[in-house]
Amino acid sequence: MKSYNNRAWWLILPVLLCVAFSAILPLMTVVNYSVQDILSPTQKVFVGTEWFRTVMRDSDLHGALLRQLVFSLSVLAVQIPLGILIALCMPADGWRASLALVLIALPLLIPFNVVGTIWQIFGRGDIGLMGYTLNSLGINYNYNGNSTDAWLTVMVMDIWHWTPLVVLLCYAGLRAIPDAYYQAARIDGASRFAVFRYIQLPKMRNVLMIAVLLRFMDSFMIYTEPFVLTGGGPGNATTFLSQYLTQKAVGAFDLGPASAFSLIYFLIILLFCFVLYTWMQRVGTGDAK
Repeated sequence: MKSYNNRAWWLILPVLLCVAFSAILPLMTVVNYSVQDILSPTQKVFVGTEWFRTVMRDSDLHGALLRQLVFSLSVLAVQIPLGILIALCMPADGWRASLALVLIALPLLIPFNVVGTIWQIFGRGDIGLMGYTLNSLGINYNYNGNSTDAWLTVMVMDIWHWTPLVVLLCYAGLRAIPDAYYQAARIDGASRFAVFRYIQLPKMRNVLMIAVLLRFMDSFMIYTEPFVLTGGGPGNATTFLSQYLTQKAVGAFDLGPASAFSLIYFLIILLFCFVLYTWMQRVGTGDAK
């Protein structure tokens, strides 16, 4: 019988400790707060699932969830095809490829709050290039007073900021395709669309799955950029789930409902990521429905 040396498990002990202190312990604290009513630092009352029922009946939560879903699916519907298109147009090698990669990656280097500030100025009608141009063309654009303008501005801002991530992932997937596939396609006289449809797209399936999951999770947790740009307004037009949670936890200091909602928030993200992952695993294998 072959013997195993389990001492290697000690090598991952530091990682386990880091995960325990950075994720598990805070999660257990949130679970503890979600079933208690915090009356004071020394007084707590066990309320069971009362906060979960209260949160689930909150109409503001339902509105924030609907806005979040529409926003996340909208940016995915734009960023994934746009990222693929840009990656296909980029040079394959040489100094042009290096320059293109650097330029594409620049928006990713900008901090979230700076992105919000940039677009806050960019969209102003008096000094902002975009806002002034739109108003000069006769378009009554005002992201501070019009909910549609605010929504579209936040969406365009997110597309500008995060499409480069999709581009870099797709570009890496394209460069990983062996040249033998392209040689066979040229011999068969395949068109450029046929090469994309039957070679490039199937070979990028795993990369696209990573891109979709990363972008969905990140867009579903968006907070800083819309908060800096619009503050969640006008009204609640750009108040997403993360801002709703912050208002509960920090603004109103309702730790019980905020903890319950954060757990629901966590489960919603897991559920949608699982659905997306399962669906994308089946796409291209003949099992997708």
